[in-house]
Amino acid sequence: MKEKVITDKIIKYLKSEPECFVFKMHGGMFGMAGIPDIICCYKGKFVAFEVKNDKGKLSKLQEATIKKIRNAKGLAFKVISLDEVKEILVKN
Repeated sequence: MKEKVITDKIIKYLKSEPECFVFKMHGGMFGMAGIPDIICCYKGKFVAFEVKNDKGKLSKLQEATIKKIRNAKGLAFKVISLDEVKEILVKN
């Protein structure tokens, strides 16, 4: 499955959650390299998701950014499915 399809499913789900503010980070000239694809505030917690397909790997910059978010006490994850996102939100 393409990463865009996975990302769209995750965003649609998160937008349906009443205690969630979510937005999609877009790359390009004005974007910041390494920032996860999806940023949200879920029930008062900062959560970031880097979306990959089942064969996708994080770049070194993405790994470093996820580590920085975690060091700042935020939650950040590489995910490959909507089900994985739901599981993460239940556990955290």
